[in-house]
Amino acid sequence: MSKPILAAGFSLLALAAANAWADHPVAIAGPMTGQYASAGDQIKKGAEMAITDINAKGGVLGQKLKLEIGDDACDPKQAVAVANTMVNKKIVFMHGHWCSSSTIPASDVYNEAQIPMVTVSTNPKVTDRGLKNIFAIAGRDDQQGQVAGAYLAENFKGKKIAVVDDKSAYGKGLADEVAKAMEAKGAKPALRESITAGEKDYSGLVSKLKSAGVEVMAFGGYHTEVALILRQAQQAGLKLTVMGGDTMSNSELATAAGAQANNVLFTFGPDARKNPSAAPVVKKFHDAKIEPEGYVLYAYAAFQLFDQAAVKAKSTKYADLEKALRSGTFDTVIGKISFDAHGNSSAPAFVVYQWKDGKYDYVKK
Repeated sequence: MSKPILAAGFSLLALAAANAWADHPVAIAGPMTGQYASAGDQIKKGAEMAITDINAKGGVLGQKLKLEIGDDACDPKQAVAVANTMVNKKIVFMHGHWCSSSTIPASDVYNEAQIPMVTVSTNPKVTDRGLKNIFAIAGRDDQQGQVAGAYLAENFKGKKIAVVDDKSAYGKGLADEVAKAMEAKGAKPALRESITAGEKDYSGLVSKLKSAGVEVMAFGGYHTEVALILRQAQQAGLKLTVMGGDTMSNSELATAAGAQANNVLFTFGPDARKNPSAAPVVKKFHDAKIEPEGYVLYAYAAFQLFDQAAVKAKSTKYADLEKALRSGTFDTVIGKISFDAHGNSSAPAFVVYQWKDGKYDYVKK
């Protein structure tokens, strides 16, 4: 009698193992720790909600999704290590990374391993290198730079405007595009400066801005530095308006800068929270006490893309997913998405926002 019992026990274990293996391993990667961890938290919250919803309806092609989380801390070397780890975990889809300086080297690893990735990184080099595996659901810095530069030139005539970057792939790339767009509109920057991200003292920059009579700073970089610069400008008696990019869409900016955050304008995609079709998902986040700001809904949309592409392709194999993503149009919480031949969003859009009393909204015309 013992042999059948053992056989039955083995069969149950084998079935359990097969079911566990049947999960689709998918992943996110970004700054889960470090000074930009609040952005990583946005991505994590969006991904977790999306995967919960997808699994609740039976998963993708009948198999549940299992989320792997990679922390690159916005460090390029760490990002490559994360990418290699995810390859070893045999993920079938990646949403990441966040900082362009991490996304660019990591994407080479995923491309070689034939893993599709959807990213919100905005540096043009992300897609200009011609990798077949990468799909960008946000616009590019050469597009948002045009919007920001034109807005500054048209709305701050007669004001001295400085253009400052943090030397990162994202920050310098965006600042260069803003400066180019300003000059095309006849508004030459009064100063062009760079800082080192992560420092605590930007009084040297503030002194230069004040001495040059600068009233407006276009900044290519991240929200943590802007909060420090604004506070130190206030202490120096300099009233400074800042125009930033999409990374300013983080409530940590308002917390860190206090009332000075009201002086921050920034460019970002249209607010997905206002989409009528996204209302049920937005309500679900609110019910969970989560404000789906910044990149939360982008992360949710990334997994909607994976789900819909897999269903369209009837497969989660790379070649099938890549073909489906490249040729389809997808309904997501951030709107309808399709991609051009380079993997760029076919209908990118940037609008100008302003922070006011801890929330951001479209700038009043």
